[in-house]
Amino acid sequence: MSQPADTSSRRIARLAARVIKAGSGALADALMPPACVACRQTMAGHDSLCAACWRDVRFIQPPLCDRLGIPMPYDTGGTMISAAAAAHPPAYDRARAVAAYDGVVRKLIHGFKYNDHHEARKLFARWLLRAGAELFEGADYIAPVPLNRMRLLSRRFNQSAILAQDVARQAGVRFCPTLLQRRRRTPPQVGLTSEERRRNVAGAFVVDGSQGMLLTGKVVVLVDDVITTGATVEACARALRSAGADRIDVLALARVVDTAA
Repeated sequence: MSQPADTSSRRIARLAARVIKAGSGALADALMPPACVACRQTMAGHDSLCAACWRDVRFIQPPLCDRLGIPMPYDTGGTMISAAAAAHPPAYDRARAVAAYDGVVRKLIHGFKYNDHHEARKLFARWLLRAGAELFEGADYIAPVPLNRMRLLSRRFNQSAILAQDVARQAGVRFCPTLLQRRRRTPPQVGLTSEERRRNVAGAFVVDGSQGMLLTGKVVVLVDDVITTGATVEACARALRSAGADRIDVLALARVVDTAA
């Protein structure tokens, strides 16, 4: 006789929990109304862009170069390799990026990276999960491009590590925040030519000795915020390959699509 009463109590408890959750959500919306994460225009829901800002995003979509992830002019119906990838094959296997690094995307990443604005984190994670869906298949680890210690101290966080952690949690892939380390400090890449960027980061990365044994035959997804010329992720991929990684893929929020990778 006690079972029906017990079942009824559980139903009442679940209903009460839903009511409380709905009420707390309504209170949160009243205190902080949903707004576009870029322009702050009032919206119906959180963690998204308004229509005008959404139209400003140049999503990188197929057809793509399978190696560099850059847009191709037409679809041949199979795996395609760009002239840039054929002429200079990258050290990594595949790269994918969400969108071109301009407009609203550039504004959001700049605010996140330099001004500690985290309003777009959930949106970034959704975008990255979609753009990197094929990369997560069979992946063993997700790792961020590391910052040097002085830059990490001044900025207080590594934006690539935050992105990698958010994606790893939702993709169900092991997050390895210290898999790669910078063994020497490098000047900022901003303003450097492609060749200067390559020389600047050459040999700058190394696999953490305590984790090197984990890499033999493994698949790593390397996460960065922006791919400009590809010099940084190239240097990271070489370090991972030297440590035994079998496949290295790169996932970024944005890339400079008009710059040779």
